[in-house]
Amino acid sequence: MSSKTTRILSLALLGWNHFVNDSIGVGISNLASVPSGTLFHPEPLYHVTVRPLPWLPVLLLLALTAYLLPEWRSAPPRTDMSSPPVVTRTLPNALPENTRELFTRSRPAVVRVESLNPSRGEEGIGTGFFISQTGQVLTAYHVVASGQLFQVQTLAGRRLPARVAAYDAQADVALLQVQGRGPFPVLNLATRPPRVGETVLAIGNSGGDFLQPRRGQLLRLGAEAGRADFPQGTLEMTAPLAPGDSGGPIIDGNGQAIGVVSYIRVDDSGQTRASYAVPVTEGNDLITALRAGKQRDVPVVGLVLDVNHSGLTDPPGGVVSRVAKGSPAARAGLRGAALDENGNLARLGDVILSVNGQRTRNANEVISAIRRAQVGDTVTLGYLRGGQPREAHVTLVGERTVPDLNE
Repeated sequence: MSSKTTRILSLALLGWNHFVNDSIGVGISNLASVPSGTLFHPEPLYHVTVRPLPWLPVLLLLALTAYLLPEWRSAPPRTDMSSPPVVTRTLPNALPENTRELFTRSRPAVVRVESLNPSRGEEGIGTGFFISQTGQVLTAYHVVASGQLFQVQTLAGRRLPARVAAYDAQADVALLQVQGRGPFPVLNLATRPPRVGETVLAIGNSGGDFLQPRRGQLLRLGAEAGRADFPQGTLEMTAPLAPGDSGGPIIDGNGQAIGVVSYIRVDDSGQTRASYAVPVTEGNDLITALRAGKQRDVPVVGLVLDVNHSGLTDPPGGVVSRVAKGSPAARAGLRGAALDENGNLARLGDVILSVNGQRTRNANEVISAIRRAQVGDTVTLGYLRGGQPREAHVTLVGERTVPDLNE
């Protein structure tokens, strides 16, 4: 692994709270700075503008700036992956002829996804692509997770309203239904498994571009993020992705979409070391559920964990920074950290030592244990407060039902 620090980033464009705050309702709290060393720095790469919205009658007029959430440093360093070469931006005139032809054929089915959250004053952009002539658009869940109003822009210049029809928050994939007259151009989903080493093409909206190509090579199948709150089992590529590409297609040489762009890994200099996409194939369980309108939220208890002290207590565990208002954790009486009048840490919060009897030694293990359960399940949290062991029985709810987690 490179000696440089590696960061994992989502590639969305709007108030991206899905990966950082949904976990178990586990979010981020930097109560004290810590040296970066070789820890991960996962952050969303989602273009967002936060401002007063005097133009609310105009739907989704988006002015974008780069958006990075505070660093989340709890994941252990990756040691199972050598750093691929730094990737660079690809534009049409730099593509080989056969890839340029593939780009030209595929581009009409790809759209820019525009999202607006008036209550927070947030606006942003991602990417998506039509998978049906009737207007179903596949994108990344975190592109739409925080939005309230949505619009897609096609290559032909049409701007069409859309709604979230289905999603799988844990897989980071969502399905939009566009409201407009079709038929729409379609990008077919893969009918065969992807192959390591094959050339892949991404189309996205990063760097101020509109539906431009990024070419790379498929490095690995079934890649793990090293973070429990990121999708697992992804495709790892050298395609040079950046903010704005999230939700876009990864296209194989046959012109079929083999993945949905999710996140990237960058080093301290900001260079992309690798890009990651959620694999999709026609008729698999994920796509079948989305087409059927299933909405699968992430199970949460309503805790924001203090990642700077995670695993550093005695005994080690996941340290609670804040308990979301109105959450199951709040009703169960769990307690977060206390600050003094100057805003400095005066007391650590509860330390989560186990979930359903399974030992949890840090925030990531707490998240993993919670995510193995389902919304509606009741879990037992073993925790330490003031040196005394305690237990709380908490019924899991969907992350979208606990808005305070994302504030």
